[in-house]
Amino acid sequence: MTTALQAGLISCHFCHTLSKLPESIDGEIINKNTEIYCPCCHSSLYSRIPNSLNRTWALLLAALILYIPANTLPVMTVIFWGEGQPDTILSGVMHLFAEGMWPLALLIFLASIFIPILKLLTLTGLLISIHFRAHWRPKDRTIMYRITEFIGRWSMVDIFVIALLVALVQFGNTASVSPNLGALSFAAVVILTMFAAQTFDPRLIWDAIEEDSAKETEK
Repeated sequence: MTTALQAGLISCHFCHTLSKLPESIDGEIINKNTEIYCPCCHSSLYSRIPNSLNRTWALLLAALILYIPANTLPVMTVIFWGEGQPDTILSGVMHLFAEGMWPLALLIFLASIFIPILKLLTLTGLLISIHFRAHWRPKDRTIMYRITEFIGRWSMVDIFVIALLVALVQFGNTASVSPNLGALSFAAVVILTMFAAQTFDPRLIWDAIEEDSAKETEK
């Protein structure tokens, strides 16, 4: 099976225009250092995201470090009639369950605890599989990445809830809601994992298989 790269085709990462690589530019033969631009939007063209693995690892490690304070520090403090205490994500979920609001508790648990952990583990597993040039189920791994990239952005539900509560529940001395450092850490985790998913190039999953197959054919 011929790949797009082998056929001399390249897709723009900005406008997704599919272009054919020219053999030369202004009479100069194209090499790996030649700057090529999209004929449609004039963005730089490259067959693989530059430094994809290094950038993804850096963003992922930063997200893993910040995930600890995001879950151990309180995300918000609710004061009602002068009484209240700071709540972490997990304690907030437990309080919602205790008050009988289990649909909201389940939503926050999935979006703020389960999905971020799943996304961090999935990206880590994909990076490790590429590092060790694994041939295991490349199509399934690509689908896992696509799903992770899609659902990761919905992990911000806690931040949306806090923002709405802070805006709506301000009644002087009666009730007040204030965000804490845990919310900032959690927002940073979500943003970092979103960037990590964007810098990760799933085509690297297939490159290792194609390169190893080519080496075996040469032998």
